Amino acid sequence: MPQPRKLVIVESPTKARKIQGYLGDDYEVEASVGHIRDLPQPSEMPADMKKGPYGKFAVDVDHGFDPYYEVHADKKQKVRELKKALKEADELFLATDEDREGEAIAWHLIQELKPKVPVKRMVFHEITREAIQRALQNTRELDTDLVDAQETRRILDRLYGYEVSPVLWRKVRQGLSAGRVQSVATRLVVQRERERMAFVSAEYWDVAGSFAPTGGDDAGQSFRARLTAVGADRVATGRDFDDLGRLKVRTGVATLDEASARAVVAGLADAAFAVRSLETKPYSRKPAAPFTTSTLQQEAGRKLRMSSRQTMRTAQGLYENGYITYMRTDSPTLSTEATDAARRQAAELYGPEYVPGAPRLYAPKNKGAQEAHEAIRPAGDSFRTPAQVARELSGDQFRLYELIWKRTVASQMADAKGSTASVRLAAPLSDAAGDLAGRDAVFAASGTVITFRGFLAAYEESTDVEPAGDGEKSASARETRLPRMAEGDALRGDDLAADGHATTPPARYTEASLVKALEELGIGRPSTYAATISTVQDRGYVRTKGQALVPTWLAFAVIRLLEEHFRWLVDYDFTAEMEADLDQIAAGERERVAWLTRFYFGDGTGEATGWGLRDIVANLGEIDPVAINSVEIGEGIRVRVGRYGPYVEDLGAEVAEGQNPPRASIPDDVAPDELSVAVARELLAAGADDGKELGTDPATGHPIVAKSGRYGPFVTEVLDLPEIDPSLSAAAKKKAKAAQPKPRTGSLLQSMTLETVTLEDALRILSLPRVVGTDPESGDEITAQNGRYGPYLKKGTDSRTIASEEQLFTITLDEALKIYAEPKRGRGARAATPPLRELGDDPTSGKPIVVKDGRFGPYVTDGETNRTLPRDVTPESITAEHAVQLLAEKRAAGPAKKRRTTSTAKTTAKKTTTRKTTTKK
Repeated sequence: MPQPRKLVIVESPTKARKIQGYLGDDYEVEASVGHIRDLPQPSEMPADMKKGPYGKFAVDVDHGFDPYYEVHADKKQKVRELKKALKEADELFLATDEDREGEAIAWHLIQELKPKVPVKRMVFHEITREAIQRALQNTRELDTDLVDAQETRRILDRLYGYEVSPVLWRKVRQGLSAGRVQSVATRLVVQRERERMAFVSAEYWDVAGSFAPTGGDDAGQSFRARLTAVGADRVATGRDFDDLGRLKVRTGVATLDEASARAVVAGLADAAFAVRSLETKPYSRKPAAPFTTSTLQQEAGRKLRMSSRQTMRTAQGLYENGYITYMRTDSPTLSTEATDAARRQAAELYGPEYVPGAPRLYAPKNKGAQEAHEAIRPAGDSFRTPAQVARELSGDQFRLYELIWKRTVASQMADAKGSTASVRLAAPLSDAAGDLAGRDAVFAASGTVITFRGFLAAYEESTDVEPAGDGEKSASARETRLPRMAEGDALRGDDLAADGHATTPPARYTEASLVKALEELGIGRPSTYAATISTVQDRGYVRTKGQALVPTWLAFAVIRLLEEHFRWLVDYDFTAEMEADLDQIAAGERERVAWLTRFYFGDGTGEATGWGLRDIVANLGEIDPVAINSVEIGEGIRVRVGRYGPYVEDLGAEVAEGQNPPRASIPDDVAPDELSVAVARELLAAGADDGKELGTDPATGHPIVAKSGRYGPFVTEVLDLPEIDPSLSAAAKKKAKAAQPKPRTGSLLQSMTLETVTLEDALRILSLPRVVGTDPESGDEITAQNGRYGPYLKKGTDSRTIASEEQLFTITLDEALKIYAEPKRGRGARAATPPLRELGDDPTSGKPIVVKDGRFGPYVTDGETNRTLPRDVTPESITAEHAVQLLAEKRAAGPAKKRRTTSTAKTTAKKTTTRKTTTKK
């Protein structure tokens, strides 16, 4: 009699391998490698489906928003493998993640595999032997409410993107996209840049000095204090000014300029200072709650300088290998076992006095938290310290585990305690202070003394405003001790000096602060923030400058169009309301078809409350693309977002009839808030420049100049071309211009700059492409050329990369023939280069894993499987474990194929584990 066998399906190969080791031979653990099916592109649907109700969205909006699903082309083989494994099983366990996406993956597996054996939903929050065994004993039914919520979100995003994005294509640029969360995130970044552009800096001065008691036990112990008031008026600081450089409060606040600040210093020469007031009060500070997805992304960004995507990918690896609990959660709650583990470890490592008498309990701030399971913490009923995992983890994984461990243990530790002291001291201003004479100059200082560090012994939370590089110890943790003083004590003032300051514009968002803003507004879900931020960067809406997120001019155009014509879709409150509605659908409190009907068709109550995306798109009216793609700078100068990038144009300049105003491209390194009128005029002047003349080509007699262009510096020859007859029609002018000879042009080599390039250099560049010789066998001419991806040889249609730009001018025919005699390594492939790093042997293939530099960037390979490194991973930072994971995912995904298959469309049947589906043929 055959041994009963149970099939367990998870998402990832790494997770599958880990769980297989815990379950033994009675179980077969397979990975679906994420979703197996999704809504297809309408253009890829079968011909008969394109003509029907599913043709526009792959969703039948007129019949219950019924979606049409197709199995991914690269998952067809995987589905066949799962079906084969299911035939040999007598029970199916679906062990995908316990969130909406995981529940939807499980539902799709049921729909596609059509199991005839019992199906059980198995969930766990950490991959440990104990957790897996508990999950096997506590299975449940599929939660169709969670499936509904995920499906509603997917359909919502399809309707949003497919209706709004084409408007962007027509009015801004082809290939753009709009999205429910990405558009709002982009708007936040753009709005912050608008505030910076409108910001007017204000200058203010104050006075600071060193002070020390003249008697007592602490005589001579100095401390720093700053001027806070002159007479009855408080001295203005940066927070007293608004973004236009104006004082927020007009009465009772004095603004010191340089002259008055220096007059105060002069009036305090040899002054007798005395303590006016001294206040001391207890200091107590509680630890931060354990990590949620959002706070983990924020803190990893601040402390570890990791992007949101890098944080989530690293956390995924830690979870799948059994080091931490599930990393997508809105809840800071710890289980009883985890609380006990943290308290035990704190007492063992720091002493029993560092643990409070009762466990600390943390509740979610968001009452509608989507993923309401445990906080992110070290896995297991007892935690492994960073020292205990140091041999197993390295790089980003170790740093992130250490951060999670510290935060979890500190969350169950005692308050930090101490005392804070605030002192006010003053002296009257002498006649040397001029008009201020006779008034009291009041200084203030404060200090904190930590008498019991409590949780600070393990961890302290960072803030968004801390200086870069402060690491674990932020400014708030630095202790400042004031000398012992009493009211009326005499003080000596030294080193008094006037300080000038200028207010600064609002700080740009970082990934950490943007995640925090989105969460506070209730927009999106923390589990999606990493993907959202990556999307807005990949779409060209946002770029990074250090840690800051800087919007592009393209983002300004997109957001202006959405604000003026789809304002409700980028309204912060409305977007948060949509998220709350999805939570209600997930809780079974709202019906998805009614909600989607209101969103797409409206309810007849008007745009603001009744929505109705379809009618809004159908009745947009005229949209002026010039106005949408323009941003006024001032003095007749504006920015335009053009097909080939942003540029400035001067509408106030005098030009001949029919000619465009002066224009100049905007370099990528000029941020929007840096583009003042003065900078714009400099760009226009540089754009109008005829370039740097290098000399005359002795062969042609044409002048050769070097210029700066949008794509970098280049050299070109100046041709003396006849003017085109202005009386010709536009078509005839275009034809005549096309018939004119084109000047030779070439980009400077990497070793050259505009300042150093010579006529000889320019003539060498303009000599390209260079004929190397003729292949004696084929008779084809071989040329050396410089292209987008570097120098290369070309023979007919066969191109081969060469090692350096210098070879463009020196390579011989024999050397070229040797290169062509070698096997071609693929389109545009380069000669083999030594590995950048070696990472050990791959456990699957047994072959060494190395990091190499390829045409499209660095990649990892074991000689059989290649995987390009993600954008935020460098050859220096990647670990052996991460490389193994990347190669495993690439093998599991299989070769990419064109998606072309038929599948099933889901019906709107509710509250059943195995809903009916309709086969589309």
